[in-house]
Amino acid sequence: MDTATATKTEHCELSFHWSTTDTARVELGGSWTIHAELPPIAQVQQQLDARPAVRRLLFDTQRLTNWDSGLLTFLLGLSALCARRHIEIDPGGLPQGVQRLLRLATAVPERQGARREDVRASLLARIGKATLAARQEAIELLNFLGQATLAFGALLRGRARYQRADLLLIIQECGAQALPIVSLISLLVGLILAFIGAVQLQQFGAQIYIADLVGIGMARQMGAMMTGIIMAGRTGAAFAAQLGTMTVNEEVDALTTTGLPPMEFLVLPRMLALMVMMPLLALYADLMGILGGAVVGVGLMDLGAMTYYQETRRALHLTDFVVGLVYAAVFGVLVAVAGCLRGMQCGRSASAVGEAATSAVVTAIVFIIVSDAILTVMLNTLGI
Repeated sequence: MDTATATKTEHCELSFHWSTTDTARVELGGSWTIHAELPPIAQVQQQLDARPAVRRLLFDTQRLTNWDSGLLTFLLGLSALCARRHIEIDPGGLPQGVQRLLRLATAVPERQGARREDVRASLLARIGKATLAARQEAIELLNFLGQATLAFGALLRGRARYQRADLLLIIQECGAQALPIVSLISLLVGLILAFIGAVQLQQFGAQIYIADLVGIGMARQMGAMMTGIIMAGRTGAAFAAQLGTMTVNEEVDALTTTGLPPMEFLVLPRMLALMVMMPLLALYADLMGILGGAVVGVGLMDLGAMTYYQETRRALHLTDFVVGLVYAAVFGVLVAVAGCLRGMQCGRSASAVGEAATSAVVTAIVFIIVSDAILTVMLNTLGI
């Protein structure tokens, strides 16, 4: 009997014995597990290349001590290799459990095209797919806005069905509980604006105009914009996660089944809360930003506190605050729409909830920046 050299790995052994010119006996020994260093199929192919007349394979597993799916993976690869070389495999020498699993694995042939292939689509195909996705997004957004408009119409007629206690709780979450982060960010924004302005204005001895820069900047835009971005990351994402979780738990479906419109019961209180609280938070952010500017002006630029106050009062007008409140109201609606829209569009998995929260923040910030640009152009055209 001609015996080939055994191939040894750390925990398993593989050797070939040639009983006749057309029959080979494969001896498997040791532990064939996924944690072992299994021999590659290429080594088996080299052994078979040395004996091109082989047409039948037998197995000897008397020295096999342990096995799991690692052995099955090896045997499936060996079966595919033998099928290409028209070699018959006799599994009689394998353990009964291995034989049963092999029969299950090979009972149904793999369907052609079932494997996912990483095929890069053409540029035109990607553009078309993106266009169709944007079209679908626009349709869903318009549908959501239409349903929200109907819900507000029902509210004005006194027929909207929602829990007043839920509305008050959401108002508390959007308002009082957001004051610490709004205070910190607005104060820092006022400090930054004042410090950047002071570096330039000090060259001309015009430090007093730091009050004008910070006051007008915070009152007209920065207060509302920073509050909108804060609420997009804090409250918009929370709305998306809450509604998304309700969708996953089929609570939205349950509301629909019981005859309660989810748009009125879930979305309407959240939109009302943000629309009411955003202007108040923006006004508070304006005051905190002006206070931050005063810290720089009075503390670093040696401006008197009364002088800084008088200059801020002279520079600011009621119109500036009204413009800022208009910005804040628009931003509040957009943050609420983005958060509730992504939450209602959420899929049925835990990962979909995370994606909805992330998408809500991104969508809200994009809406805020675009609407800010549009409003700025409109107000500048009107001379306000």
